[in-house]
Amino acid sequence: MDLTSYSDLPNQRAKAANGIDYVYRDTGPTDGGAVPLVLLQHFRGNLDNWDPALIDALGSARRVITFDNTGVGGSTGTTPHTVEQMAYDAIAFTEALDLGQVDVLGFSLGSFVAQEIALIRPGTVRKLVLASSAPRGAAGMHGWAPEVIGAIGSPETSPEEYLGVFFTRSPSSLRAGRQTLQRIYGARGADRDAATDWATREAQYDAVCTWGIPDHAKLQRLSCLKMPVFVANGDSDPMILPHYSYLLAGLIPHAHLTIYPDAAHGFLFQHHADFAADVDAFLNAPQ
Repeated sequence: MDLTSYSDLPNQRAKAANGIDYVYRDTGPTDGGAVPLVLLQHFRGNLDNWDPALIDALGSARRVITFDNTGVGGSTGTTPHTVEQMAYDAIAFTEALDLGQVDVLGFSLGSFVAQEIALIRPGTVRKLVLASSAPRGAAGMHGWAPEVIGAIGSPETSPEEYLGVFFTRSPSSLRAGRQTLQRIYGARGADRDAATDWATREAQYDAVCTWGIPDHAKLQRLSCLKMPVFVANGDSDPMILPHYSYLLAGLIPHAHLTIYPDAAHGFLFQHHADFAADVDAFLNAPQ
């Protein structure tokens, strides 16, 4: 079966019951009829901030859908200031596409939203993938380190600043990072997604800071999750430390943990082939 590369997929629109027009890309059904995999993007990210190599690898075996949540990129509305509202908005998107039960992969801020979706609507989520994630209420997550938010939270983020957060300083990781940037910014020329604006940045960072207010009791919420969960991170992530992946795996009853070597926040782009294979094995494993 011939598959269209993520770089060539058209931007589509779906109007949801909450009044929002969501922009999304859809690899389309595969012959196997697998449950759709919905992806939730990182802080300030839009459709074009996904590495096409990762999406193509994930989409070789199943339908993969990426989208801009409310107020992000090309989607209408105002970006919420809470992760919980972002989750309700994401649920509205999946309902607009009449997806039924889905698998969910959340990356960074998107992984916070993914946790909330699984808690709010557990019957909708068959399996959950949390990449570069942390639980709500964990100590040390009240905002990011100054050097991190200074690099990726400023009005203009340079390629070198991106590399410094998403990849390690080793030659191999930096080489992978530059290749990732070439794919993200060079593979798609026309019909690129709208850039996220400053209001979205402020709202998303408010949501991150609120998520990270220390509250030990909130950690216990994750014991409710009954679906299988795959937790993953790089071993040198400066944005969401690997410590939080171990914490998540200990709090979630049916969690599997993988830490990828010589990798930072962008481990899933650096190790896109291995990560996609691990996700595929996880999603195909019997429950």
